[in-house]
Amino acid sequence: MIIPRPTELTLHPGRFVIGPDLHLDAGPGTEQAAELLAGYLGRGRARSAAGPRIELSLSPGTTPDHAAGTPTAGTPAAGNQSADNQGYTLRIRPDLVTLASPGVAGLLNGVQTLRQLLPPAALDPANAGPQDWWWPCADVRDRPRLAWRGALLDVARHFLPLEFLYRFVDELALHKLNVFQLHLNDDQGWRIEIDGLPRLTEVGAWRAESALGPGGQMPGNGTPHGGYYTQAELRGLVSYARVRGVSVVPEITMPGHARAVLAAYPELGNHPERTLPVWTNWGISEDILAASDQALDFGRQVLAQTMDVFPSRYVHIGGDECPTVQWQRSPQARERARQLGLGSPAELHGWFLRQLQEFLARGGRRAMAWDEKGYAAEAPLSGMVLSAWRDPAHGALAVARGHQVVMTPHLSTYFDYPQTDDPAEPQGQPGGTVTLADVYAFDPLAGGLPAADPAGDAGPGVLGTQAALWTEYAPTPEHVTYLTYPRLCALAEVAWTDGPRDFAEFRGRLDHHRKRLGALGVAPRRPRPMADRSPALRHPGTMDR
Repeated sequence: MIIPRPTELTLHPGRFVIGPDLHLDAGPGTEQAAELLAGYLGRGRARSAAGPRIELSLSPGTTPDHAAGTPTAGTPAAGNQSADNQGYTLRIRPDLVTLASPGVAGLLNGVQTLRQLLPPAALDPANAGPQDWWWPCADVRDRPRLAWRGALLDVARHFLPLEFLYRFVDELALHKLNVFQLHLNDDQGWRIEIDGLPRLTEVGAWRAESALGPGGQMPGNGTPHGGYYTQAELRGLVSYARVRGVSVVPEITMPGHARAVLAAYPELGNHPERTLPVWTNWGISEDILAASDQALDFGRQVLAQTMDVFPSRYVHIGGDECPTVQWQRSPQARERARQLGLGSPAELHGWFLRQLQEFLARGGRRAMAWDEKGYAAEAPLSGMVLSAWRDPAHGALAVARGHQVVMTPHLSTYFDYPQTDDPAEPQGQPGGTVTLADVYAFDPLAGGLPAADPAGDAGPGVLGTQAALWTEYAPTPEHVTYLTYPRLCALAEVAWTDGPRDFAEFRGRLDHHRKRLGALGVAPRRPRPMADRSPALRHPGTMDR
């Protein structure tokens, strides 16, 4: 009944009873996983050197198809861990549990399997005392299909409480998802504190109201909305996630989606004489950063502090939905394009992103960008990791042109679309539905695409896949939770499990898995229609991506 389904699982008679005392034997380099497991089993359990034993070890060659090598110790980071190092073997007998992996990431995945093998009630934090829980006797050999398995959460369109982000991280870990992409800015809000740029949070983090639907003519709800996270708060989130094997990948989108930036610092735009509010409409604003040294210095200043807060190997710089109308009209932009030998001001887009890419590379990071209209063909983006969101064909094209790609086609992985065509379904992204079956049927490697080696920088292929929870139509944590489940469970299995998949069999496991989610307090409920919401809850979102 595990989600995602393990590579191999064989049940045996008997059970390992977890008594009031915990005999936990943590081998060298396994302390992080051991402490996480002990926390899940209840802080009230005393440590003992007697009784049935739980043994954790780092050992090469312990997972299916593992290429022998040196065990990877230390804290795992998404993008640095191969699928082999994320695999594990687990053996449960009445008197001994052994969990082994070539990497810390694999041990942490094995801990989540042990967590799921507990009775569902054991996942309830209220039951975290020293009770007699148990595991069924079993042998598990497991490794992920893809190294990058994640979910994006948009906190720019609707600010979400920090405690919700912590809970979301823990739910990602439960499903062996190891990347949490945090979309921190957009036209409608700026969410990260930046030293030396106070107006980003004093002005850019707040909007006067939110439009009641897509399109520039929709009325607003009259309710101010905003918020931001301090760097200290984000460091705490990163630390919490790291302990669980989840890497937080920040996204600072530029040069488009910049209306909140320009509300704070109009001199960074193409019309510095204009005073703009943070955008209250939904869609794509034509207000973008200028192709100027000042705007690039701003980007570098923000990215430098972002790298300091987020140790992730990857930093996402957006790059999508960037109308170049203002550059076409700007004498300064046209002159810059001429000086650079570009064919038109529109080509400044690739040049701008390359400057940021090179800055990140000097800091030892890899840049990511959204691939929506053939960016993969642009020489300036060579070497950049691309998020292929239009359709799988874009991802395949990017791979063919030498890129590493995260496959996230919107009609398979975007959870802001309605889950059903039921008229009672809450408002979502226009353009169709993304059902549970749609997500489960998605194949990130369709057509024989190769899986990329996350430890290498040059080899093309698919790093992995991830869900995207844009919050244009999700104003509250409860609404985000409703959109997340059960589709996130399906995406987790798509990313992890190799070989044929049976949707009916998955649904059977999902029925049991819902008990686990319920014990964790995850109880998705269909939100009321927007028209029925009180004004304080009306923050409907944008029509984007």
